[in-house]
Amino acid sequence: MLALDFSWFDAILRRVNAEGEIRVALSNLNQLLTARHSCRAFLSDPVPKDQIKQILTCAARVPSWCNAQPWHVVITSGAETDRFRAALQEEAQTGTPAPDLPFPTSYSGPYQDRRRACGWALYEAVGVERGDRAASARQMMENFTLFGAPHCAILTSPAELGAYGALDCGGFITAFSLAAQALGIATIPQAALAAYSPFIHRYFDIPDDRKFLCAISFGYADNEHPANSFRTDRADLNEIAQWLG
Repeated sequence: MLALDFSWFDAILRRVNAEGEIRVALSNLNQLLTARHSCRAFLSDPVPKDQIKQILTCAARVPSWCNAQPWHVVITSGAETDRFRAALQEEAQTGTPAPDLPFPTSYSGPYQDRRRACGWALYEAVGVERGDRAASARQMMENFTLFGAPHCAILTSPAELGAYGALDCGGFITAFSLAAQALGIATIPQAALAAYSPFIHRYFDIPDDRKFLCAISFGYADNEHPANSFRTDRADLNEIAQWLG
């Protein structure tokens, strides 16, 4: 796969103009956004802690309503990730789904089309044939192995902030993923784990006044794995924007 140079990202963090503003070329930002993808197979190599701190520091700069900064993450590494992975797989096989926040009631129209296109692209990449429910179920269970990632970030938001706390945390997820990409670290935000929110609360001793939103598994991508061989596309601007004036 094409190797991209994101050394500019570290440089812009230190380059400040006379007005105290950091300037980023739009082309560089677009390169970063385009390079980022949901990684579904990781190497076991750990990410240095100082780089994880850099990612968190960048992610924490995103805007939030009234600067509430509702996000909180639990980061697992090494043996802690492996223990969590094993317990999560057992829960996924025996537990009852009960997300803290309701899952989508349905996908229709273009949202269903995009969802299906992503799913079939993955299945084609890993050799799952249409109609093979056993194979698709096995691939789905890879979510609960964290796709082999050496690290996992468990993201929660205060219950009292409701949908708007979750909205702010969406920005945190995006910034986390982009900062990681700039360091050559792959990520995948995983809403699938939210199906077992009661287990997540028990395992990490998360109080009931916080809602579990998703996990972000991260590490170095296994670029030889077929699950990482495809990319999703994006809708045309005319599908997502209405122009007035």
